[in-house]
Amino acid sequence: MPREDFARTGPTPHTGSYYAASANPAPHRPPLTGDHSTDICIVGAGYSGLSTGLHLAEKGYKVVMIEAAQVGWGASGRNGGQIVAGLNASLQTIRKRYGAETAGFVAGLVQEGGEIIRERIKTYNIQCDLKEGNIFAAYTGAHMRELEDRLKLWASYGLHNQEMLSREQLRNHIASDVYAGGMIDHSGGHIHPLNLALGEAAAFESLGGVIFEQSPVVKVDTAAARPKVMTSGGSITCNTLVLCGNAYLGHVVPELTARVMPVSTQMLATAPLGVDRANALIPTDVCVEDVRYILDYYRLSADKRLIFGGGLVYGGTDPKDIKAKLLPNLEKVFPQLKGVAIDYAWSGNFALSFSRVPQMGRLGDNTYFAHGYSGHGVTGSHTFGRILAEAISGDRSRFDVFEKVPWYPFPGGRMFRVPYSVMGSWWYALRDRLGV
Repeated sequence: MPREDFARTGPTPHTGSYYAASANPAPHRPPLTGDHSTDICIVGAGYSGLSTGLHLAEKGYKVVMIEAAQVGWGASGRNGGQIVAGLNASLQTIRKRYGAETAGFVAGLVQEGGEIIRERIKTYNIQCDLKEGNIFAAYTGAHMRELEDRLKLWASYGLHNQEMLSREQLRNHIASDVYAGGMIDHSGGHIHPLNLALGEAAAFESLGGVIFEQSPVVKVDTAAARPKVMTSGGSITCNTLVLCGNAYLGHVVPELTARVMPVSTQMLATAPLGVDRANALIPTDVCVEDVRYILDYYRLSADKRLIFGGGLVYGGTDPKDIKAKLLPNLEKVFPQLKGVAIDYAWSGNFALSFSRVPQMGRLGDNTYFAHGYSGHGVTGSHTFGRILAEAISGDRSRFDVFEKVPWYPFPGGRMFRVPYSVMGSWWYALRDRLGV
């Protein structure tokens, strides 16, 4: 959804997703009115903001969060719900691009996001349908070799949660004949993403945190000694500002606009399949994603629907017909579901960085930001939220590593970044079709 949609008359509701329809109850949170002062102000009540805010509230800071729509309105409440270890850029890519030391540092935190999520669920009794295990499915022998290389590399860093699956072994998890095999990651899992966000918001508020909803930011002053955030109804002056708008921050902070590009991905949810039919599709109830550049991802919901996602639209616009776009892919993987009823279809944006590595840094002395998870934000945002909280409270050791990682603008700038990326995706999609 473009930034200007926040300017519509009246409150901005959640998208028409299965997650919104099955969300846990949430309290009314008023918009920002009047002028306020606080220790820390966070813009964006998605996973990055919630993770940062909850860590800081646990440390005793006075934290106020401003959200343009509602808690979890963006990618945090619309995504595939998959707990996947790692970044979009592989450890192998990071090692080649940034060196062995940086790769070793990243290897030390690739599973941290999933650990944080589980700790939050346990500590604050968050009801979000946590299930264990995720599978990377391979279509070709080349994909299998890619997964084998990944397993060996991760094992070299002491990460031993993954194991290869032959075609026959994969059939014990997925009732589909399209795959050559795969790899299971026992540290992965899946959740109801919006309910996780709502539970984290409730935990944050239980510690004294304040969230203002329906309060899109219109101006930010990061140059002042105490940064200031302004909405149409009020303002907040703070000692430290944290920008966590990610793909939905828009052009409010021009210094960040060129760093990432909004990309939409689409999802649908079938009608309830029934226990027997659903368990026959994915007997071990794991979540699944394939290893193609433009991938499919899917899992079962708690009420036994198949939630199936995939596709990319660079620039963050929505396709005209989500069902028509995704159903052929769903029926290719599960031909036994041909003609299945679809109850929900929706789209949402994530922020893509050119390097596929998330970015963390500062604007001036007292404004922090994190964004660009490139489709791996469920876990990455939770890890980055902890690192931001560490830096703000005085431990900059991990923050400094990420702040120093080079970032690159998209070739062609804002005007041509979409066609450039589309051409790149055509190339990788061709490689996927050719199996190379």
